[in-house]
Order: sequence, then C-alpha cells, then structure tokens
Amino acid sequence: MSTDIFAHINWLAVLVAAVAFFLLGAVWYSFLFRNAWIKASGVNVNDPNAKKGVGALFLSSFILIFITSIGLALVIARVGAEGWMTGLKVGLIAGICFCATSISNSYLYEKRPMALHFINGFYNIVGCVIGGIIISVWK
Repeated sequence: MSTDIFAHINWLAVLVAAVAFFLLGAVWYSFLFRNAWIKASGVNVNDPNAKKGVGALFLSSFILIFITSIGLALVIARVGAEGWMTGLKVGLIAGICFCATSISNSYLYEKRPMALHFINGFYNIVGCVIGGIIISVWK
C-alpha cells in the first residue's frame, strides 16, 4: 500500500470538478437565487465599490473550491468509490456533513438570515455532489 495519499488522485478530474463547482456558482448566484441572495446577504450591487477586487475574490473562491475538490478526491480514492451513484453519495455526505453545517454554524453566531443558510448551504451540497460524480466516474 502506498503511503502517498495523493497517489490515486486524477488531478485533471479534480480540476474539472472544481471548474464545474465554480461555474455552478455563476448560475446559482446570477440566475437561480440572485434576488434572494442579494436580499439575504445585504450586498448592495449598486455600490460602485462592490466590484472592486472581484478578480481576487473569484480567484480566492476558486482556490477554496479546488481544495474542496481535492478533499472529495481523497475520500473517493480512500473508499474506492466507482460510478456516478457512489460519487453522488460521497458528495452529498461531504456537502451536508462538512460544508453546509460549517457554513450554518458560523451563520448562527452571526445571526444571518435563514435564507442565506439555505442558499449557500445548498450551493455547496450541489457543488460537492457534482464534484463527487465527476471525480468518481473519471478514474
């Protein structure tokens, strides 16, 4: 057994999963839940300063999503997940148990609106499911 925990990772699959997760965010926050997210988050999209640093924000977001995708790949490799259904299950478990709960735990203390818990939590759950499917199918 290899002691290199990264030996069984398909890095191209991880990259594609991260890109898919990131692009989901564009659809999620621009089309599906734009108005609800703006209202719940309190972001003023008409503020000229709101767009400053957006490139760095997107890059940081992508790096974090890439790290999440690496974590999914490590779990998928460890459990020997093969096929889209197993990838879906691993992504669902990771999305619910790690991403959404961590977000909501912070939001509880910040007294954020419940709508934001659901919008951001489900974005991460769906993103992890998509990533899990891509990584488990693409060996």
